[in-house]
Amino acid sequence: MRRAFAVILFLTSVSIVRTDARSLQKKPAFLWLDGQANFKRLGTKAGVDRVLKEARAVGFTGIVVGLKGIDGYVLYPSRIAPVLHSYRGYIRPANYNYPAIMLKEGHKLGLKVYFGMEMFQGGERNDRRGIVYSEHPDWQCQVYTSKGIVPMTRTSEGAAVFLNPALPQVRSYEISLLQELLKMYKPDGIVLDGARYPDSKITDVTDFSNASRKAFEEFIGRKIKDWPDDVFELVTSKNGKVTQVPGPFFNKWIEWHADVIHNFILQVRDSVKKIDPKIIFSDYVGAWYPIYYQMGVNWASDTYNPAKDYNWADPTYYLTGYAGLLDNIFVGTYFYDVTEKEAIESHTPPPDSTKKPSNYWWYSVDGSAKIAMRVIKGVAPAYGSLYVQQYLDKNNPRQFVRAIRADLKLTDGVMIFDLVHLDKFGWWKYAKQALKGK
Repeated sequence: MRRAFAVILFLTSVSIVRTDARSLQKKPAFLWLDGQANFKRLGTKAGVDRVLKEARAVGFTGIVVGLKGIDGYVLYPSRIAPVLHSYRGYIRPANYNYPAIMLKEGHKLGLKVYFGMEMFQGGERNDRRGIVYSEHPDWQCQVYTSKGIVPMTRTSEGAAVFLNPALPQVRSYEISLLQELLKMYKPDGIVLDGARYPDSKITDVTDFSNASRKAFEEFIGRKIKDWPDDVFELVTSKNGKVTQVPGPFFNKWIEWHADVIHNFILQVRDSVKKIDPKIIFSDYVGAWYPIYYQMGVNWASDTYNPAKDYNWADPTYYLTGYAGLLDNIFVGTYFYDVTEKEAIESHTPPPDSTKKPSNYWWYSVDGSAKIAMRVIKGVAPAYGSLYVQQYLDKNNPRQFVRAIRADLKLTDGVMIFDLVHLDKFGWWKYAKQALKGK
């Protein structure tokens, strides 16, 4: 009798595991195809066929085709933006219609095909390529540093130079590119990336241009007497460490930036839906919501009020939430640690004097995914997203598999960034193991 019970228990547990696996497989699984990193790999129809068949075989249900990079160059025959014809010595044929080929071959295989477009990134710092270095240096963000307010091209902040989202001409430019693209092609969806302000090593939310100052003063309905110290002051200690000290308008500064991005998202949605209401409108953000305000973005639902959880949010900050304007959202759970316990034990990032070990729980795939689902509140499907390089750096494919399964369990789907990592390092098999249990 005891043996019979054990057999029944074993068969039941196997059935549950298989049911869970099947239920996870039904969730969308997207693979991002960065335009520049895969420029040569996807530079021929044969290359496209091979990659897409591999993606379908391992369990991906859709792809995001990157068509605009951090330099502002595009991979379609634009009449507005500069077009990338060659990269790292490889030249694509002049008649190579990359978006059309991706759409045709992807749909043949039953894959959903989304187009990804970088928004407010207009220059690649290393190559000094992009519109901030040529046509529109006046569009770039102005960064508040310990040496004053300077153009972003004169700093070492990040790989990309950002455009100022507060400038009407910048917003119009980005929207015109999306309109141009969607009138030429009919993807299943469009995904915005970089629809934010630049992140900084020291300061929260750039831009400090005169245009931003004027727009901010209009937002709060008064003049700033001591600029920019009334927003925050940068204090340099004797050992050279620069510290940010919030001023009286810091929280409103945070809210204004989020309002700028909210209004831009609304503008883009209206533009996309006027062209084709069936196109899925999506955005790609980082899942670290507790500190994402530093990039001037509130990707939560406007029914979630962060003021009760975070001291940087004023009571009206929730009005800037834009998740409800999206058809779905890709949320980057970019952490090596998968469980909350792992994050607490590893103290990633390195601990500081203001945090206890227990504060680090959300620096994990599980923790950040849970926060994302809590603040989005079901107003749009949220797909947990992963950066393969984090697991490659530590040569830990098992952790990669665990991370994929965690996102599939806790969110509405998964997205893997990027194709180049799976293909170059032979990690297709690990994606298949996670997506298909094989």
